[in-house]
Amino acid sequence: MREVEADDRCPCGTGEVYGQCCGPILAGDRKAPTAEALMRSRFSAFATGDRDYVVGSWHPDTRPRRLTLDDELDWYRLDIESSTAGGPFDTTGEVTFTAYHRNGSLRGSLHEHSRFTRVDGAWVYLDGTLES
Repeated sequence: MREVEADDRCPCGTGEVYGQCCGPILAGDRKAPTAEALMRSRFSAFATGDRDYVVGSWHPDTRPRRLTLDDELDWYRLDIESSTAGGPFDTTGEVTFTAYHRNGSLRGSLHEHSRFTRVDGAWVYLDGTLES
């Protein structure tokens, strides 16, 4: 978990600054325009330890009752491998990604194919399948 300032590079890997990328989405100042943007904002939420955003961006039917984020994990890189649908005029979308983390000298990654849908016009994470 790390602190990110508005003029720091966004954790999601777009190359933009946090204050113009995921920061306003996590703060609730704007909605993610695409499923991929929601995926990126969720990664940024994991990277910054924003549990409330992670839970709030999860579909109510699949949201876990409790969620604990591991403060020892440093989520440091996100690679979007593919994105299907999930655009401004779509109602569903899919994103395949690899998220990289470290804990001290230990390194790991999470490879997932995620599904997204809209609820009341806003993109939400529906579910995902871990891939090897």
